[in-house]
Amino acid sequence: MRFNLDKAMGIHESALYVRAKRGSILASNLANSDTPNYKARDIDFKSVLKNAAGVSSASNLKTTSTKHIIPGGNSAASADLLYRHPHQAAIDGNTVDAQIEKTKFAENAMHYQTTLSFLTGKIKNLTSAIKGE
Repeated sequence: MRFNLDKAMGIHESALYVRAKRGSILASNLANSDTPNYKARDIDFKSVLKNAAGVSSASNLKTTSTKHIIPGGNSAASADLLYRHPHQAAIDGNTVDAQIEKTKFAENAMHYQTTLSFLTGKIKNLTSAIKGE
């Protein structure tokens, strides 16, 4: 029986990558909170993770050759950046609300740590299975 490490880790690897990318985007938003005409950006985490899990409509496409590109590919790496709609736009055109960005950043950091905990648990289980404990 062949062992597949990707299946053993599940969706957590993609989730961790998307959370790290989202953290970087949210930090950029906070850093540019006073930049005129800066537009706040974000990633739709749920849709990106669904695409990474193969739940999207693109997964219904058929490939007729082994050389075809798999539909959806690594969608976690190619996550679309979306613009955040401001509650109240600033006079200088900046759409960053520092309070919202800080909240989203803290929430994302908490989810990142949770995903790391899941991966740590999976690795510990695999290690104990290999050692036969």
